[in-house]
Amino acid sequence: MTYSAVDVIATKRDGRLLANEAIAWILDAYVRGEVAEEQMSALLMAIYFNGLSDAELSTWTDCMIASGERLDLRGLSRPTVDKHSTGGVGDKISLILAPLVAACGAAVPQLSGRGLGHTGGTLDKLESIPGWRAFLSNEEIREQLDSIGAVICAAGQGLAPVDRKLYSLRDVTATVESIPLISSSIMSKKIAEGTHALVLDVKVGRGAFIKNVERARILAHTMVRLGTDHGVATVAQLTSMDAPLGRAVGNALEVTESVEVLRGNGPDDVRELSVELARVMLQLVDIHVDPAGKLDDGSAYEVYRTMIRAQGGDPDAALPVAVCTDKVIAEHDGVIQSIDALDVGVAAWRLGAGRERKEDSVSAAAGVVCLVREGEAISKGQPLFELHADDEAHLQRGRDAIARAVVVGERPVNAQPLLLERVTK
Repeated sequence: MTYSAVDVIATKRDGRLLANEAIAWILDAYVRGEVAEEQMSALLMAIYFNGLSDAELSTWTDCMIASGERLDLRGLSRPTVDKHSTGGVGDKISLILAPLVAACGAAVPQLSGRGLGHTGGTLDKLESIPGWRAFLSNEEIREQLDSIGAVICAAGQGLAPVDRKLYSLRDVTATVESIPLISSSIMSKKIAEGTHALVLDVKVGRGAFIKNVERARILAHTMVRLGTDHGVATVAQLTSMDAPLGRAVGNALEVTESVEVLRGNGPDDVRELSVELARVMLQLVDIHVDPAGKLDDGSAYEVYRTMIRAQGGDPDAALPVAVCTDKVIAEHDGVIQSIDALDVGVAAWRLGAGRERKEDSVSAAAGVVCLVREGEAISKGQPLFELHADDEAHLQRGRDAIARAVVVGERPVNAQPLLLERVTK
């Protein structure tokens, strides 16, 4: 049967189901340049409003996987398990989790990305370490997983190449929030990665892309089903992203905080989430080791150092330091009612830690340090945030962005739970 882009668009526009062959044809034709950007934009908007059925989404994901190569991780001496976060503010968990789970006996192929907007990128953070390189060949990835058990690197150009085109198009057509499109984007790459098992950290709240628990739950169930149906043991954990995770938000700042956690210290919430996700990952590959002990005895930190050296980095090198710093001061006494993760993330972005477009550069030193937490009693004149930037212009942008991040009141505040619920098939 011969298909046309207009017919495929009209089918989904009218809420009808797309045939498997139609999905395969339009994605392949789009990669080859035979379907115009404006036509694919129209299809994405039709999907945004009318969704994809389970069968359509499975086919859509299959075709995205088939558009490129698959990483072959068979034959490694350790079982493989990965984690993916949907993105948050101060979310440096991957830097801790990969060496932590490796110290427990698994192999973690953490293929990561860069930040966009108010959420940071794992590769941007690690590139603040002198000499560290993000790009490894498939052979280097396999060798490092076998010898060290952990690798954090950029996904190869050959993994789900159609997703790169669709991701960029979604970003400029206001279709990023579509659950079928989010699910297929994440899961096509993770399935093509070849891991045995996967834990999904689905963020929900003010600083997340998904603001309410019900939508986050739907996204989690959708991704768990896709992973399980493709032979990847998959579990999702919904976690709160109303307030920043930890105290540091920014590239080098988050590396420093991650090292503190790996050495058995650091903020309680970062440690709690790292240990909980590690436990789920280890359960999926039938390894019965307590990850908390690997933080406390220093073995996770040693794996981290070995992993950084293997990718050309110097774990002992001094990290970049901001030229300009400033503190945001409390205007009156009270109790911290809330700290808005979105405002803090945008402030870090405006200070220079984030990018507006994929081709933009980022500052390694810029960011925000949160000096108070929700529920703390404060006094007038007490520092609330420390701002870091490379110049005064960026510093002023950060001041403006963070001006309303904190709500101060008089009533006591109970800490909100970090771990909300777990989703399995």
